[in-house]
Amino acid sequence: VQLQASGGGLVQAGGSLRLSCAASGDTFSRYTIGWFRQAPGKEREFVAAIRWSGDSTYLADPVKDRFTISRNNAKNTVYLQMNSLKPEDTAVYYCAADFGKVVTSSASDYDYWGQGTQVTVSS
Repeated sequence: VQLQASGGGLVQAGGSLRLSCAASGDTFSRYTIGWFRQAPGKEREFVAAIRWSGDSTYLADPVKDRFTISRNNAKNTVYLQMNSLKPEDTAVYYCAADFGKVVTSSASDYDYWGQGTQVTVSS
């Protein structure tokens, strides 16, 4: 499966962005999709994930009250809605696919990665 992340940009603190992760391949609906981010000089960190069926999601503590993750398997797309953005959310955001059945936050569990999309939040 190939993944394409989009939707990043420059936004002021308190604003919103919606990231999209579009996938090719007819097995997309079988994958758990995760979002990770990496800020300059920092390690990549887990943001959110959604099970293949959409019935289970997991968001990291720093974002769980501000971000939501959803998917539309008919469109082979997963969305990350980011509200109340903070400067510390600035990072390159990556989406990744895992063929496992359990939602996971471990980057090593993900088999396929897309290119990143830059999110910059100004104060």
